[in-house]
Amino acid sequence: MIEVILWDNDGVLVDTEELFFAATRDALVRANVELSRDRYVKFALGNGRNMFELLAARGWTPERVAALRRERDVAYKAMLAAQCRPMDGAVETLRSMQGTARMAVVTTSLREHFEVAHKSSGLREFFELVVAREDYVESKPHPEPYLTALTRLGVQPDRCIAIEDSRRGLTSALAAGLRCIVVPNDLTRGADFSGATAVLDNIRSVPAMLKDFQQR
Repeated sequence: MIEVILWDNDGVLVDTEELFFAATRDALVRANVELSRDRYVKFALGNGRNMFELLAARGWTPERVAALRRERDVAYKAMLAAQCRPMDGAVETLRSMQGTARMAVVTTSLREHFEVAHKSSGLREFFELVVAREDYVESKPHPEPYLTALTRLGVQPDRCIAIEDSRRGLTSALAAGLRCIVVPNDLTRGADFSGATAVLDNIRSVPAMLKDFQQR
């Protein structure tokens, strides 16, 4: 029996993955570091690595790296305010599932970025809890984000399921003892999703998959 659905945010609920990549790429360009789309997908979305590690490896001080990250975050926030929109089918899917299970978000986004992304998304009302980057120490693919959510919700992992879009998110969910459905987006499609309960083409397929679980 599934009591709680734990949703990833970026690339699952809101169309932000390309925006974050662009903001990160543009910041690194100012440091004379070229970040290709393929490299970003492999190291950030696949392995969960911080792309600003590239600067530390070149001898940048932690203070300089932190300053450039802040510049990236400001630029990304502006992009979210101007361009962010829900993923295709997200509003209808969540509305159709309302009342069937408790729902929460487990995201690697800063809380301020989450709030900007959802200022007019129409999705915020569906979630009783949002676990954001400030709420834990170790980010995905570490299990801590999901373990934090489980603790705050007072529920066991076998009563939950996670919805993710990336390899790092899937790894985090599995390490926390969760089943995980993956709904890839344009950036993550084609990655290795071994261990996933299911890999779906579209978020609209999630309700039918969960209904099947409930009937087992």
